[in-house]
Amino acid sequence: MAETQRSDVIVLGAGLVGMTLALALEAGGLSVAMIDPADPAAQLAAGFDGRASAVSSSSWRMLEALGLGSSLGWQGDPIERIRVAEGTSGGALSFVPDLEGDGPLGLMFENRLLRTVLREACEARSGIRLLMPARAADVARDAAGVHVTLADGRSLTAPLLVAAEGRNSPMREAAGIKVARWRYDHSAIVTMLDHDKPHGNVAHEIFYPAGPFALLPLKGGHRSALVWSMKAEDAPAMVTLNARAFAAEAEKRSGGIVGTLTLTAPRSTYPLGFHHAAQIIAERLALIGDAAHGIHPIAGQGLNLGFRDAAALAEVLIEGARSGLDLGDPQLLARYQRWRSLDTLMVAGATDGLTRLFGVSGRAATAVRRFGLGVVERVSPLKAFFMAEARGESGALPRLLKGLPV
Repeated sequence: MAETQRSDVIVLGAGLVGMTLALALEAGGLSVAMIDPADPAAQLAAGFDGRASAVSSSSWRMLEALGLGSSLGWQGDPIERIRVAEGTSGGALSFVPDLEGDGPLGLMFENRLLRTVLREACEARSGIRLLMPARAADVARDAAGVHVTLADGRSLTAPLLVAAEGRNSPMREAAGIKVARWRYDHSAIVTMLDHDKPHGNVAHEIFYPAGPFALLPLKGGHRSALVWSMKAEDAPAMVTLNARAFAAEAEKRSGGIVGTLTLTAPRSTYPLGFHHAAQIIAERLALIGDAAHGIHPIAGQGLNLGFRDAAALAEVLIEGARSGLDLGDPQLLARYQRWRSLDTLMVAGATDGLTRLFGVSGRAATAVRRFGLGVVERVSPLKAFFMAEARGESGALPRLLKGLPV
């Protein structure tokens, strides 16, 4: 019989948030075993994931503190301004750093690049064991600890299990954690576009009653990621348009802000929904990232919420280990839940509210939205609040950064 391998933490799921948590825990002296059924070669292939993500400035500082700055920094495009507009002819609101030394609001990365760098970093750390492809055939959690048996017969044990498996987390369901969820009558089309005018490092979010249209700047100056939300019934036809016709439709929606558009990547579409776990802990179990919450991409905060989960959980566990506590101690996990509950609930509620507000059609609703944009533009404290949220400065990341070696 194979020897049981022991770690401080077992993580189910080696996505962007799961790997970031593993790196943060390892930096704090803890050992981690990561289990994921995906084939790593397929995950890192150019066609696996055509999405791109906005990494807030606070999240970026965490990635730098984890030693990823030199390998990631040159591949990202800084977001120096965020422009929010009600259609192409309505009022607009611009978020710009107050001081020159503040740096960008965040950086845009292709998900494939983020995944590649995070995986290489995990493989290089002696305290992290990546088990891929591997599947957990049996998971047992009790007062004594966590025991995982893999499909190939290998056995692992740890004081704590972390579920980072995504929106449809099997571990969350097995633990019986209730989830509030609903579907929006929208789907998102994601792809990448070239354009003849430079984007100027500006992220554009244009709101229409049918859904928001976002152009997000990518490396090179003449390339952007597209996240186009529309009525679910319209998405299949839009995806099947030929490349030229699709680019022409996207150009109309953009109002020509970056000139002529050319489709340069495959299009993919996915239904949009909301879910929020009633609890993010159970016996010797913690949820992070999409396993704990899923929000509309209207503000581009989904990944950053996951990074804040990873930061908070890492800090709680590292401090607990230094105090000699059992990493699965209920009081320790309760601290993580208290820390993350308000932030995730506020962001989830705000994105859901924005989705519903900008989905109301009619002149009166349009007038109210334009008035609201004007108020935020003129009221400095209100604008500063939204700037802090965009930077990710209200969550757990700033505290974690103080404790991690650079």
